[in-house]
Amino acid sequence: MRAAVYRRPGPAAEVFEIVELDVPEPGPGEVRLRMVTSGINPTDWKTRAGLTRRRPDGFQVPHHDGAGVVDAVGSDVAGLAVGQRVWTYLAAYRNRYGTAAEYAVLPAVQAVPLPDGASADLGACLGVPALTAAHCLGGSPEAVKGRTVLVAGGAGAVGHYAIELAKHAGAEVVATVSSDEKRTLALEAGADHVVLHTEPDVARRIGDLVGGVDRVVEVAPAANMELDLAVLAPGGTISTYAAEPELRLAGGPLMSGNVTLQFVLLYGLAAEQLASAVRWTSDALAVGGLTALPVVGYPLAQVAAAHDRVEEGFVGKVVLRPGEK
Repeated sequence: MRAAVYRRPGPAAEVFEIVELDVPEPGPGEVRLRMVTSGINPTDWKTRAGLTRRRPDGFQVPHHDGAGVVDAVGSDVAGLAVGQRVWTYLAAYRNRYGTAAEYAVLPAVQAVPLPDGASADLGACLGVPALTAAHCLGGSPEAVKGRTVLVAGGAGAVGHYAIELAKHAGAEVVATVSSDEKRTLALEAGADHVVLHTEPDVARRIGDLVGGVDRVVEVAPAANMELDLAVLAPGGTISTYAAEPELRLAGGPLMSGNVTLQFVLLYGLAAEQLASAVRWTSDALAVGGLTALPVVGYPLAQVAAAHDRVEEGFVGKVVLRPGEK
């Protein structure tokens, strides 16, 4: 099979190779997928660049997310069959066969049925962003049903799915964005209210729109903590998925507001927490509650350019199409 690999961390153009590998065989509890679309997340380029502790075991086929078709099933696998369309999550975690190849092998639990009406592009957009959003929202629809949610960075990948999952659960959603273009994206995702964070007195604007906020999904806690505390209702929760190099906290407002501050990293979640996030995502997907981000596609041979596009901050989803030349 053709695959994109890197053998050491470094700049994309220097370390990526397109190689021929033997098609891997699924072991017990695993499935093999013929990949249609491979989604790229910031965690993928950061790992390849050496910004995390993970290093290749000989070689690494990158990318956690994607959509494909079950090609072979190992022993002890139930609920999946050859020919079934699926989406993936965390495919490259502790596994050298990620989704940036014509075939991928991964634990069957990380291949989730993709409804007939959902495109491969949509399937490749889910994974890390949607599951992170679901956990930041409390892990199940009941956590935010009838509540008010503030999504910071509502045009980003996690922000997009935080809006859609919160609306699926019956929450009222206000999002902050940095431009009119991103305002349009957040409104299209279903946000009830969208506020430019550059507007004067943003906290009062949010308060006028929704009153107190029960939960914040936060992309930039260092920059936004003062705003979050200003709009958070007593007993509220701030869930952040950002790896800030330094975060200073105002202990008084946090304590007086009985605030819960939650840090979320998908890799460290327990199996039952991941399963809960997958269920919510799948349920929303089944009723048409989730949509694809703006997608730009590259053939496998242009994996370095695709990584550079993500690293440059493309608003939407960059994907590889392993079957394209």
